[in-house]
Amino acid sequence: MFSKIVIANRGEIALRILRACRELGIKVVAVHSEADRDLKHVRLADESVCIGPAASADSYLNIPAIISAAEVTDAEAIHPGYGFLSENADFSEKVKKSGFVFIGPRAETIRMMGDKISAKNAMIAAGIPCVPGNNDPLSDDDQLNLQMAKEIGYPVIIKAAGGGGGRGMRTVHTESALINAISMTKAEAGTAFGNPTVYMEKFLEDPRHIEFQVMADSFGNAIHLGERDCSMQRRHQKVVEEAPAPGITEEQRKFIGERCAKACVDIGYLGAGTFEFLYEKGEFFFIEMNTRVQVEHPVTEMITGFDIVKEQLRIAAGEPLSITQDQVKITGHAIECRLNAEDPKTFMPCPGKIDQFHMPGGPGIRCETHIYNGYKVPPYYDSMIGKLIAHGEDRKSAIARMNTALSEIIIDGIKTNIPLQQDIMNDSAFAQGQQNIHYLEKKLGIH
Repeated sequence: MFSKIVIANRGEIALRILRACRELGIKVVAVHSEADRDLKHVRLADESVCIGPAASADSYLNIPAIISAAEVTDAEAIHPGYGFLSENADFSEKVKKSGFVFIGPRAETIRMMGDKISAKNAMIAAGIPCVPGNNDPLSDDDQLNLQMAKEIGYPVIIKAAGGGGGRGMRTVHTESALINAISMTKAEAGTAFGNPTVYMEKFLEDPRHIEFQVMADSFGNAIHLGERDCSMQRRHQKVVEEAPAPGITEEQRKFIGERCAKACVDIGYLGAGTFEFLYEKGEFFFIEMNTRVQVEHPVTEMITGFDIVKEQLRIAAGEPLSITQDQVKITGHAIECRLNAEDPKTFMPCPGKIDQFHMPGGPGIRCETHIYNGYKVPPYYDSMIGKLIAHGEDRKSAIARMNTALSEIIIDGIKTNIPLQQDIMNDSAFAQGQQNIHYLEKKLGIH
């Protein structure tokens, strides 16, 4: 096992990684921007290194600064968390070339799965169902593209091959809008991702978003930890996640889960990852793979009793998976509400000082957050300030516990999305597990 690692991230995920390290006896180096000197994990870390100004480009995305921090502190490995550089193949490569271990997949795997076209082709080869569409980059031949859309059937969706995080997509409902949509998506993709390549898929009208958690080691072993439903979304950003997904049978879980695990072995995957699917009319369609730990990993931990972050560390240190597929048992139901520093109606970020913070408790309640009384939420980063997770013997019990926890939590001094989360927990369609990826936006009147 490592003796010391660098956590190349901030906020609640950095604190989560620090706690996993503490349990394994690993010392922690916290790297931080000038704006993040007062983060909880920075205060708790064994060592801390300031890597630049507030702007992410000058700090958390500054590869030379992060590697230098590992060098000057004699660390052995770097954990990227999620976001920032976590799915950056160049970062993974440079970490390895500098003599450190990247706690995540190999650079070539990140590259393959980061390009949505190559990822889709790899999944087809592994026997995983994919959304109908073309598996090659769209050319500049307008007539060919029009013919392709006609064969797939409208509506279609144009996607950036290098996209992610809900960006780089455009839905097309009519033939007359297609060529302009392709041109605009290409331009946006080139600007946002440095890769103008786009492809075309069938646009599913009312799917759910269901994802499978996988873990794979360097000895050719891979397992899945069941699925999560992440259908409650706003502008492709997840708001509520739960596990297991309502209405998914044990047979479906086994069928898709085993194929995801097999795909990990086929592509030589290493560490924690997530296969994301659209699910409609009883069918799964692969859309992408996230080659990192997910924001919503706690709901899977709650229903399996399995520590995903500690397992990431063990695998990166060269150990085999600590459990087999037969040992994975799903117990009860878990729900996670993302807590954001934002206006619950306009969704505008609301940075500022937290005057009072009270964390909820009780049976089955877990709160993952880096905030504390007097902490100042900076305006430079994502507005998420924490996650509230509730576990119960069944879905109804988990919702009831989440409602209680949301009524107990106090975050004064800034606006948060807690009222929105309470509204969702009391929504009749959500109570019945009938949500899809468009449900929340329709409920909120967003078009």
